[in-house]
Amino acid sequence: MDKLILVRHSETEGQHEDSPLTKLGIRQAQVLAAFLEHSGYEIDRIISSPFLRAIETIKPFAENNAITIEKDERLEERILSRDPLDDWEEVLHDTFKDPELKMAGGESSLEAKERVLSLIDELEAGVEGNVLLVTHGNLLALLLQKYNREIGFMDWKRLSRPDIFLIQKQGGEYTVERVWKD
Repeated sequence: MDKLILVRHSETEGQHEDSPLTKLGIRQAQVLAAFLEHSGYEIDRIISSPFLRAIETIKPFAENNAITIEKDERLEERILSRDPLDDWEEVLHDTFKDPELKMAGGESSLEAKERVLSLIDELEAGVEGNVLLVTHGNLLALLLQKYNREIGFMDWKRLSRPDIFLIQKQGGEYTVERVWKD
């Protein structure tokens, strides 16, 4: 894999896997498509979370460039808990401090990270060209930790919808660059 482009989905109406984009989110997806088309990054593959909001975010770009959107469950958002959490943001903060912390029916940061890194390992082992992944905020922050261990809760909080990061190897080292401008 030459370049890895990570995309967080656009604004959505909810957190359910079938939640659609808002009207603003639809406009954001169109702006995202234009940004990617003028970015100079040739994109060979698109792999997305199967959640509707992720698919709808990249669909305008994929259709304009005749690229198939591959769905991969390893890019699904992390479930903090199957039970409603009034203090979910505090719990999320705690999971960045303790990667093994796990709520009822949920997934720890460590488990979610291992899930998404299994996809990255496959891509690094045998895929040529540039790959674009579409995922969700929490999982994106955990994935970025592979390339920058300092990524934490406050970095997650600063993510925009959408957001784009470019990861590439330069001189044997990975570089991470946020390329989306709000």
